[in-house]
Amino acid sequence: MSGQGFLELRGIASRYGANQVLSDIDLSIEKGEFVALLGSSGCGKTTLLRLIAGFMAPSAGDVSVAARDVTRLSPDKRGMALVFQSYALWPHMTVSQNIAYGLKLRGVRRAEIAARVSAMQQLLGLEGLGDRKPAALSGGQRQRVALGRALAIDPEILLLDEPLSNLDARIRLTVRHELRALQKRLGITAIHVTHDREEAMVMADRIVILDKGRIAQQGSPEEVYNRPASAFVAAFMGAENLLHLSGRPEGEDFALSAGEANAECRLPLDGRPLVSGPVEARFRPEAARLFAEGEAIDDTAAGAVFAGKVLAVSYPGGDWRHVVRLGDAEIMADADCAFQPGDAVKVHVPAHALFLFNSSAASAPETAPDTAPAAPISRAEPVKVTA
Repeated sequence: MSGQGFLELRGIASRYGANQVLSDIDLSIEKGEFVALLGSSGCGKTTLLRLIAGFMAPSAGDVSVAARDVTRLSPDKRGMALVFQSYALWPHMTVSQNIAYGLKLRGVRRAEIAARVSAMQQLLGLEGLGDRKPAALSGGQRQRVALGRALAIDPEILLLDEPLSNLDARIRLTVRHELRALQKRLGITAIHVTHDREEAMVMADRIVILDKGRIAQQGSPEEVYNRPASAFVAAFMGAENLLHLSGRPEGEDFALSAGEANAECRLPLDGRPLVSGPVEARFRPEAARLFAEGEAIDDTAAGAVFAGKVLAVSYPGGDWRHVVRLGDAEIMADADCAFQPGDAVKVHVPAHALFLFNSSAASAPETAPDTAPAAPISRAEPVKVTA
C-alpha cells in the first residue's frame, strides 16, 4: 500500500473451516473517500465489509482507523455505522424512533436526540413522516430511514451493504445520486458493497474488484473500465465478447495473426507486456460496429476487423444488437440499423476497445493492483456505461 490512509487493512484473511474466503487483502482508504467493493456473489465482499465493521474477526491481518488499531474492538467502539441490505428497521417503531435508536443506546440526552432526529428527517426529506411505521413507507423512504439511523450517531465511516438492491430500477437511479450527493456534502468516508457495476461506476471515487477472495484490481471508475488488469476484470466490467487469437509483439505494435475470421493486423502495444502466442481478445458489444460485407471501413479507424454471419437481432433501445458468429465463436455487436439473420457482415473493433491478454495469464491467480499484469493495448477512452 502507498501512504497511510484513514482506514487501513493490512494482510487481511478470513477462513471458514477449510474454506479460505479472503486472502492477503491490503487496502488503504482516505478520509472522505467513497469506495465501492465490487464483485459477484461469493467473492468475499460482504465478508470484508463485516470484518471492517467488527461483526467478524479476521483470521490474519489488522484493521486501523486514523492510525488506531481497531481489529479486536467491538462494532460500537469503531466509529462506524452499517446500513444493511434489508434496512433492518424495527417494525413496531416509528420513523423517529428508528432514527433515534442508536442515540438512545449511547445514552444521549432526550433534547439532543430530538434535535438530531429532526435534523436527519430534514436532511433526508422525511419531514412529516416521523410518526409513521416502516410498513407505511415506500421502499425509498425505508432506505432513507435506515440511512438516517446510521448517520444520526455521527459515524466516521459509513458502511453500505447493497442498500439499493431492494429498490425498483427507477427509484434506485434517483437514490444512488442522492446518496452520493449526501456523502460528498457531509464529507463522510463510505464503503459500499455492490454487485452492480453501473452503481459502482456512478457512485464511487474508487472501485475495488474482488475475485475469489483477492483484490483483482482497484482504481478510479475510468481506469477499471478502460484499462482492466485481467481477463476476469474485463469480462466483469462488460467486455464479455471473447475471441481466442494469437499474435506477436513487433516493435511498438502487436501483430494479430490471421485466423478463421480475421486478416492479420497491427495494433499499438502502448507499452503493455504482451508476449508471442495465444491471446484472449475481449470487447464490449457497444464498442463493436457492424458493416455489410461489401461496405468500406474508414482506413483511419485503427482496430481489428472480423468476418462473420448474423444469427439473431434484437432492439434493446438505441442501437440494434446482433448475435454474430465469427468462426467458431459467437459475439454480440451493435449497429444503428438492423441486419437480418443470415447476412454476411464485418465486425470492426477499435484498438482502444479491444482488450488483449496472454492466454496463460487467464488461468493464473489474479494479481494485486500495484503489479503490471497483461492489460488493454490502448489508452483510455471516454467512459460509456450501459445499464
